[in-house]
Amino acid sequence: MSSSTNRGRTTTSVDGIMTFDVVSDPTPGLALVYSRLHPHLPSAVPFAASLVTIGREADNTLPIPEAAVSRHHARFERRDDGLTWVLDGPSMNGTFVNGRRVREQALREHDVLRIGDTLFRFVEKGIYGYGSYRIDGGVVIQARPFSHGVERPYLIGGYQIDAVIDRVAKVAQSNISVVVMGESGTGKELVAREIHRLSGRRGAFQAINCAALPENLIESELFGYRRGAFTGATQDKMGLVRAAHGGTLFLDEIGDMPLEAQAKLLRVLQEKEVLPLGATSAERVDIRVVCATHRDLDAAAEQGTFRGDLLARLRDLAVRLPPLRERREDLYPLVLHFLGKLGASTQTVTFPFMFAVAHYHWPYNVRELESAMRVAVQLAGDGPLDVQHLPDATRVALEGLGAPTTGSLMPGSPQRSTLRDGLMPPPAPTVPADPPERREGRPSENELRALLVFHRGNIAAVAQQLGKHRMQVHRWLRHYSIDIKDYRST
Repeated sequence: MSSSTNRGRTTTSVDGIMTFDVVSDPTPGLALVYSRLHPHLPSAVPFAASLVTIGREADNTLPIPEAAVSRHHARFERRDDGLTWVLDGPSMNGTFVNGRRVREQALREHDVLRIGDTLFRFVEKGIYGYGSYRIDGGVVIQARPFSHGVERPYLIGGYQIDAVIDRVAKVAQSNISVVVMGESGTGKELVAREIHRLSGRRGAFQAINCAALPENLIESELFGYRRGAFTGATQDKMGLVRAAHGGTLFLDEIGDMPLEAQAKLLRVLQEKEVLPLGATSAERVDIRVVCATHRDLDAAAEQGTFRGDLLARLRDLAVRLPPLRERREDLYPLVLHFLGKLGASTQTVTFPFMFAVAHYHWPYNVRELESAMRVAVQLAGDGPLDVQHLPDATRVALEGLGAPTTGSLMPGSPQRSTLRDGLMPPPAPTVPADPPERREGRPSENELRALLVFHRGNIAAVAQQLGKHRMQVHRWLRHYSIDIKDYRST
């Protein structure tokens, strides 16, 4: 999609999405994370030209017709240094990168940008792959870069998740062993279950967490035992390997398996038979093995804590599940999914809510997001989900930012936003760009709520920020039916 193709258009159409080898696509761009206008905005903004502009006017590469966006809000330049730079318009409300207002800054992978009330993630290359995946969960089938045709009942996500499913779908019906890599909470077991579902194997799916069992129990759980094999073995136990006969054996956190158990597992895979503890003869087994780990198995093999020959046997194919902070465009689809799962599909979310969700680091990934959604739905009651309904760890990410950076920043500059305490640098609330005396009219509800979050419910501070009297702020609170107690620390 060239800049001319997209110029003046605010909806995604099939002919506006380029379909070619997304793996070799070098094009950078922006992936849409959230906007109230998302049905009318493209999911991807390719930087195919050396200059791309975003603003309210129709002559921009991407027009965003909302009041919070200036006529020519921001521009993006691909320079001779090989980097993509964002430059503020200058705009009335500012351009933000990772919660910091910037004048000019070089972008790096996964930076979160805010333009008006629209959030994006910067993608260094391969942006065309994102174009057919809508953040409400829809897919433009005609432009989808994969043709595996798999429905995904277990996994919620867009382009990056579909790319993982495409790889495993191609090998699902073979006996190829798969290692799924990823952080805790990214959904590694869900991928394993999808492989089993697609495999067509008639046997069961059996799972064991190698990190959750004591070392002396892993062998008996995996290989089973005969009565009398040890004290307490009062009857035969089949073990998960034989229970998975004809099906799939899923070994979660395989990197934590003890070396002795690794040796016995290698024999099972090589000989296709298992010898239960206390048995005198082995039994034939037909299993498909899928493993998962958050560890670097190559490093573990070099250090001698994981057998290299077992790794070679297990890792016919390796796939990696990216953490949420690397696929923030999946946050809104996940929020909608969890609302439905919690029986709250009619509830809505505010921009400040998604603002906070999009800037939090989510160290425990989808599992942590689901927990946060359970809390938010309960606290919100029948009203919309707002920032005060998020857990403390998420709301902490809103504190302390909003200061502008100075000058032009290169990636890695000391003044640049950095990771702090496991959190992405939080976004600035909608802080007015102009001095108070230049502001006119009433702030939007979202702007007022964000200022209340920023100032922790301090009416005097909000009034000073807006250049108004406190009584005027109180009138706006009544107008928007905002309860100030929701924003004050207890």
